[in-house]
Amino acid sequence: KPLLQVSIYQTIKPAAPQSAGTTTMSDFATRKASNARLPPEVNRILYVRNLPFKITSEELYDIFGKYGAVYQIRLGDRSRDTRGTAFVVYEDIYDAKAAVDHLSGFNVGGRYLIVLYYQPAKFQRRIDAEEKKKELEELRRQVKAKKAAIAASEQKGGTDV
Repeated sequence: KPLLQVSIYQTIKPAAPQSAGTTTMSDFATRKASNARLPPEVNRILYVRNLPFKITSEELYDIFGKYGAVYQIRLGDRSRDTRGTAFVVYEDIYDAKAAVDHLSGFNVGGRYLIVLYYQPAKFQRRIDAEEKKKELEELRRQVKAKKAAIAASEQKGGTDV
């Protein structure tokens, strides 16, 4: 016969009945904490800038994993213009919010991190602007070549007259 028997179940007393329209202050605080509305820009995908160029994904997992379960980390290429950037995807939006709140301005390897929520519309606008700039440069080059061709034909035509 064991000396001490421990139950893994707890006895829960039923709550005291309340009238239909009455809420206590603790009920309000609990509901507010569980239903706290997050700003619309809050996302579980984070965009991290100003990373040291030699940082590894394992080091990023160590840094960002302290705030919750990390689903994925994508590190920018070392040879391209995306170096020093990363995308960190959390499994829970509240973990992502905690990471942004605590890691923005965090010093890693002598550099201060810039941690932002990923905003696809903003990134698409930037890509569209770059494409339009390239298209505009191409059109300017074509106009300049056409003007040079017209000027050359006028000089040939002007000497014939």
